[in-house]
Amino acid sequence: MRTSAPAVAIALLLALAPLSSAVAQTGSDEPRQLHELRFSWARDATLTGAAGVLWISSEAFFKDDLAPARCRWCDRAPDGTDTLNRLDRWGRGLAGETKESRDRANTWSNILGFAVVPAGVLGLQYAVGQGSDSPNQFFAQDATIILQSALFSSVANQTVKFIVGRERPFVHQLPEDQKGLVDHATDNNLSFYSGHTNLMFSMVFSAGTVAALRGYDDQAWIWAVGLPLATSVGLLRMGADKHYLTDVATGAVLGAAFGVAVPLLLHGRTGTVEQTNRPGGVRLMPMAGSQLAGLSGTF
Repeated sequence: MRTSAPAVAIALLLALAPLSSAVAQTGSDEPRQLHELRFSWARDATLTGAAGVLWISSEAFFKDDLAPARCRWCDRAPDGTDTLNRLDRWGRGLAGETKESRDRANTWSNILGFAVVPAGVLGLQYAVGQGSDSPNQFFAQDATIILQSALFSSVANQTVKFIVGRERPFVHQLPEDQKGLVDHATDNNLSFYSGHTNLMFSMVFSAGTVAALRGYDDQAWIWAVGLPLATSVGLLRMGADKHYLTDVATGAVLGAAFGVAVPLLLHGRTGTVEQTNRPGGVRLMPMAGSQLAGLSGTF
């Protein structure tokens, strides 16, 4: 019996939702310290903008030239025998049985992937920052770091897709003379690895890593809400028959890797901001070796 991807996604969300209250951190009456991160608007805006231009241009303007016209990873022997591995064959059980169900899964993966998850991740980042009485400039920096991580991971993903040229599952099942007749045929051989899943996990892991580096209270909400949503997007991509299980799993792993690596390697801690219990009390405390000026007072 085949199980629809939306049903699996909903079940996963319901199963993991109770964990959010159990793992979320509680606030403390003690003075707490938030952390300044290495950040430069000139450097980081340039890096983020350049990555954005590369990704968008490769998708919108140069895809016809860069995407392989024929699969390089076809999951077929030279004599035409299907050589798809057992794991991916099993994973295709999540694909919708009808075109309508596959289209529905595709639509929902786009809604979650390009609207709900980004808005939710940024909203949670803002909420946990405000809940920790972070300085106003922190959220703009946090959002830029999250976007930077997502764009870096997307450029890497696009590069691998163009090089590997894996045939998508729904195309793999078609007779050879029908493969060029599908909508958006330039996407036929861009299955490995899942861009939607990669993007979602890079955003969630980047937001969680930044929150940990900052020292925000209640940062566990980012993980408790973000991870089930990101996983749901991957399941929906399989439900739409756009990706194999290995495509989605690789997207999750590499997206998570970029989400952790970019904040840690480019935006490490440089100093602390001690939040007092008095409203508006802020004091900037330099770390050894940093060149940050001390700031104290009530505003």
